[in-house]
Amino acid sequence: MEIKTIRIEKPEPVNFILGQSHFIKTVEDVHEALVGAVPGIKFGLAFCEASGKCLVRWTGTDDAMIELARKNATAIGAGHSFILFLAEGYFPINVLNTIKALPEVARIFCATANPTEVLVAQTEQGRGILGVIDGFSPKGTEGIEDIAWRKDFLRKIGYKS
Repeated sequence: MEIKTIRIEKPEPVNFILGQSHFIKTVEDVHEALVGAVPGIKFGLAFCEASGKCLVRWTGTDDAMIELARKNATAIGAGHSFILFLAEGYFPINVLNTIKALPEVARIFCATANPTEVLVAQTEQGRGILGVIDGFSPKGTEGIEDIAWRKDFLRKIGYKS
């Protein structure tokens, strides 16, 4: 077995969700769930089929996000994994529970805009995701000023009143 590190390639402000599911139906179900949850959402989704033709299946509403999804899914190449890119201005917090509620979604590895590396195991049979490196290691513990900044920031962006 060989362990590979695959860096997610994307523009800095773009968020994505990396997960695992168990059925080709994932492609259409995630698409339907997203457009039902956030009308007008712009996204691209790619799913690595793990049997049959073993294709990277894809869908979406935004050509640039679709291309990002296809490119990164191909690089990861782990069976039954999916990657969803949300265009700028759309966020995982608004769709994550909707995606997790789909019967075929088995797990979510991350939902982030941070620089991310995916740890992939390569065997003779194929590839599997071991985990992710999401962002950077902590540089300390927040102090009183940091707490005030966090609370103010969440209110500025409309997630707290």
